[in-house]
Amino acid sequence: MSDPLQRARELVEDLEFRHVAAWKAAHRGALAVGCLPIYVPRPLFEAMGCLPVSIFGGGDQIDVVRGDSFFQSYICHLPRSTMELGLRGSLDAFDAFVFPSTCDVIRNLSGMWKLRFPQKAVAYLDLPQSFDPRTGGRFYREELLRIAAMLEERGARKLTPDGLRAAIERENTRKALLDELSAMRRDEPWRVRASEAYLATRAGTLLTAEDHAALLRDLLGVFRERPAKPYDNARVVVVGSFCEQPPWGLVRTLEQAGCDIVSDDFHLGLCAIRGPIEVVDDPMQALVDAFLRQGTPTACRYVGDAPKGEALLQQIRTDRADGVVFLAASFCDPALLDQPMLERALDDAGVPHTSVKFAENTAQFQPVREQAGAFSDSLKLWGGAR
Repeated sequence: MSDPLQRARELVEDLEFRHVAAWKAAHRGALAVGCLPIYVPRPLFEAMGCLPVSIFGGGDQIDVVRGDSFFQSYICHLPRSTMELGLRGSLDAFDAFVFPSTCDVIRNLSGMWKLRFPQKAVAYLDLPQSFDPRTGGRFYREELLRIAAMLEERGARKLTPDGLRAAIERENTRKALLDELSAMRRDEPWRVRASEAYLATRAGTLLTAEDHAALLRDLLGVFRERPAKPYDNARVVVVGSFCEQPPWGLVRTLEQAGCDIVSDDFHLGLCAIRGPIEVVDDPMQALVDAFLRQGTPTACRYVGDAPKGEALLQQIRTDRADGVVFLAASFCDPALLDQPMLERALDDAGVPHTSVKFAENTAQFQPVREQAGAFSDSLKLWGGAR
């Protein structure tokens, strides 16, 4: 049997999206939908026979030649490399693209995509920031129906309650396995390193829920069989990488510097809804209610009257973390505007923290290793969170 971790890595590194072309060849007439970070309702697409695939840009694997000309210099790197992928034909296998309301940069990218690739179906998904079912809930439902109509017009299967209910059940199975993976990282971080969990999770953003569940079962089986070998590392939570992704080598660098990353917000989309989606008589309403009531707190989600940082402090307690590493992409407005408020909450609670910025194509990790190593040593020598 092939190594499931190697398969996950091959999927993550396939920037020509060969697996998407292969999936379409095996599912004649089905659509592939490219989804930008952070969150899209994947069961909606799967219920219509589509393959939802997250697009995180080109990472550190491509040179951006033409993509830079579309954007000003003071924004993050992800839209530049995404445009580069589109211009060079790497995304030709996709039939449609959905751009969620993550930030102004993603919004602008959606407009440029419509102009540059008029033959593709493009939708901007405006996620509600009011969580009152009478306003935000009604608005979100209409948004989902609008996008479903666009996909059906392009040839996708008609959306039905039974199809959506089955897709939600498959998503719940995937979510339960991801929760199991997270619990293993938290309780036995020596069995599964954060860099491995990163590959295991991100591979699922390229697969159907059913295929990802099968891969996770294989990976969890491998991890369980590893002998107990605890490390003398500091336990940290990583915050701020929910959209543009750090290079895999940077995650490995944090580990090598003595940090056990017991939780993070990497590729947050698969974990943007906490817990199972309750399957009710109206599965569309189930998707809406899950977003309104079970959304994971993040910089792109309005928290209302809740104190900023409260959710992070609860996460630190749950994960028994010693400290926090803020790991945000350069020029990521949501993460970097949120960070000072989170830092203030950590300071008030006596939780040590450090901050690192990156770009998806960062190649030099030694300064990060030195900074993270000093932080890890300080946590072990003088103690972590009170």
